[in-house]
Amino acid sequence: MSPLWLSLKLAACVASLLLVIATPIAYWLAYSTWRGKFLLEAVVALPLVLPPTVLGFYALLAMGPAGPLGKFWNAAFGHGLAFTFGGLLIASVFYSFPFAVQPLMGAFESVDGKLLNASAILGASPWRTFCSVILPLSLPGIVTAVVLCFAHTLGEFGVVLMVGGSLPGVTRTASIAIYDQVQSLEYGQANRMALVLLLISFAVLSVVYAVNRRAGRRLWTPWATK
Repeated sequence: MSPLWLSLKLAACVASLLLVIATPIAYWLAYSTWRGKFLLEAVVALPLVLPPTVLGFYALLAMGPAGPLGKFWNAAFGHGLAFTFGGLLIASVFYSFPFAVQPLMGAFESVDGKLLNASAILGASPWRTFCSVILPLSLPGIVTAVVLCFAHTLGEFGVVLMVGGSLPGVTRTASIAIYDQVQSLEYGQANRMALVLLLISFAVLSVVYAVNRRAGRRLWTPWATK
């Protein structure tokens, strides 16, 4: 598998998994009245301020032969987790976690509370309210979360290098391939790969801006504050 296709596969898997994992967490953060929820918000945002090598280092320790994830994976599947596509996937999910939770949480919080109260008065269950009211009105935030996770994973370098190395066809993503090509003075090949990533990143971010502009909302960015 070429580095570009491997990166696209990884980005698609991460975006899909995070949509499932981050949605209930974002919902709880948006509507919970627990006074200590700021601690969970800090944990969610931690990958935004941690150097990728730090996160990659601890992920590698956890996935190694002596780590808890590594031991569990070896017992369940008969092989290690580090330097595999599965290891890349798990590390990338953690690294892109805030890019899913924050846009979803912002979208859920922006839903008019009067609509939620009206749904409750009409006898709708919390689940039905979520599916019939919150999700449709949060569609721009959902699109933003998916696209940002995809684009962020596509350009990962430090985490994937620490956890996966550069195994051709297994863990050698496009960003790692560009690094290897530059190290080998193959600037022409590095330039072609970099241009493809640039165009893909521009396209997916254009989708986010277009969706948010149409919905009348500001694009969520890692440096934005509530």
